[in-house]
Amino acid sequence: MRKSFGIVFQDPSLDDELTAYENMEFQGFMYGIKPKIRRERIEELMKIVELWDRQKSLVKTFSGGMKRRLEIARGLLHYPSIIFLDEPTLGLDPQTRNQIWQYVQKLNIEEGITIFFTTHYMEEAAKLAQRIAIIDHGKIVALGTLEELIAHTSTTSLEEAFLAITGNNIREEAPENIHRRMKMHARRR
Repeated sequence: MRKSFGIVFQDPSLDDELTAYENMEFQGFMYGIKPKIRRERIEELMKIVELWDRQKSLVKTFSGGMKRRLEIARGLLHYPSIIFLDEPTLGLDPQTRNQIWQYVQKLNIEEGITIFFTTHYMEEAAKLAQRIAIIDHGKIVALGTLEELIAHTSTTSLEEAFLAITGNNIREEAPENIHRRMKMHARRR
């Protein structure tokens, strides 16, 4: 099952002390991709994300956008049918955000990969998502297309719809509440 999906975590998960190529090579090895296919796929993906010329550079020398592009390439190395992107553009400049989303959309269209992403940037969700789930306090409270969510809330934008559904109060949850909920969830299994 794990081979059917790729994942790009919100927090960086690359090894900064390895080169870009070594990070990709390690991922391919962990997924059991045969060496010849692994080398071909690494080159293909690194060229797509425009990092092939930096393949021998240590990741610690990369900008945040370069690291994100490498993480996305790494998540696609094993030909997943779905990829999960957790806040993939958090903290990136507009140019890099735009480049990453163009690349992700291209993957969706050309390789038929289902893209599942989380974001706090409402304009990204409004522009890119075919279906949107609004999550409040860890639960899906609304689900639909952009048009359906706007119509349901009688608003004019996704951000307005989000606020109409979840309210305007700032959410802050104490760590002990999160820990307690995780324990309760684990007990139910």
